[in-house]
Amino acid sequence: MRGIAFLFFVSAVIYVLAGMILGIEMSASQDHSFAPVHAHLNLIGWVTMGMFGIYYHLVPEAGESGLAKVHFAIATIGLWLIVPGIALAIREVTEVLAIAGSFLTVLSLALFLFIVFKTRKPAIA
Repeated sequence: MRGIAFLFFVSAVIYVLAGMILGIEMSASQDHSFAPVHAHLNLIGWVTMGMFGIYYHLVPEAGESGLAKVHFAIATIGLWLIVPGIALAIREVTEVLAIAGSFLTVLSLALFLFIVFKTRKPAIA
């Protein structure tokens, strides 16, 4: 695994590690108020980023485009905003980061959908 596939996959492993640490901390403290933060970190960070990495590994031409780099940047920034943004929203500080992160996360998924369609192979008859 190389290039953008590797970046997505390594990022996914880092995010699931952070999610596990947060889960352990919540369990130890018996304070589960950040369960939505934990869930989003694991779902977007581990599952979604990992799936992106697997796709780019299986379809290397998709990962060679400049769009793949843009996709990585948008997905990463989206996650970096949404996770602390949810924590701040739970604490009733502000929802701005959660909203911005949500928009970027949806944008990254829409861009990924475009990339998938752009790099699909025609069906063999």
